[in-house]
Amino acid sequence: MAATLIPLPEIERLSSQVIRILGGNPGKFALQGTNTYLVGQGPHRLLIDTGEGKPAWIQALKSVLASEKATIDKAILTHWHPDHVGGVRDLLELSSKVKIYKNEPTEGVLNISDGQKFETTGATLRAFHCPGHTTDHMALVLEEENAIFTGDNVLGQGTTVFEDLTTYMQSLHRMSSQVSGRAYPGHGPVIEDGKGKILEYIQHRKEREEQVLAVLGREDNEHSRNTKCWKSMDIVKIIYKDYPENLHAPAEKGVLQILEKLAKEGKIVYNESEDRWSTNRKATL
Repeated sequence: MAATLIPLPEIERLSSQVIRILGGNPGKFALQGTNTYLVGQGPHRLLIDTGEGKPAWIQALKSVLASEKATIDKAILTHWHPDHVGGVRDLLELSSKVKIYKNEPTEGVLNISDGQKFETTGATLRAFHCPGHTTDHMALVLEEENAIFTGDNVLGQGTTVFEDLTTYMQSLHRMSSQVSGRAYPGHGPVIEDGKGKILEYIQHRKEREEQVLAVLGREDNEHSRNTKCWKSMDIVKIIYKDYPENLHAPAEKGVLQILEKLAKEGKIVYNESEDRWSTNRKATL
């Protein structure tokens, strides 16, 4: 959930090795649009992600390649979500010789293994498997800058969603030890202190867990005969009371992930017949 979005240009050189090209798909979850990155300094470049297939993106990419007098020989996809892989067809129409890489690949796509390196003039990328946002999620460490392309595990503004909170937290901890420089996120502006932002994400998730536990311990639940049994949306309405109601549904997905993690840890219990959650009194004895 991001605050007012920082305006970003369609095309921007971010360093001597990195040019960002927006995917032309701004929206509630894509923020300013999906970030795609042209990496390297020579006539052959690496591309990270391809947007979702908007005409504006491929036109912007053609413009950049013409001005750089460069071509793309490899494209690396951070994960399977449509707003990151949707432009693959357009890219292949631009150059059928581009090799496409992704963890857990589909037909015609090459696999990425953890630790695999991709090299081009002026840039070396090291793949880093960090599931959580998706099971196939890959970050990429730019060794020359001590920087990391975070995909959607960490965003330039706001927070992200995830498939499994326990796995996601483990990945964040591992990501925090990879670099000490910039982070280039899948959405939003460049993060100058990448490690600091990742640690901030970890702290934010811990605080959300504490908030959920605090709500579950409250005595003033007007929606239940048992005052300490809560539906997930009732928890959302308390924790996210200052957010617009149209954001409560996506927030509930994150709260459910927290509840499931806490249940696995034995801190809370779930009453399936009533679809309600409560603290595990045995765990506090």
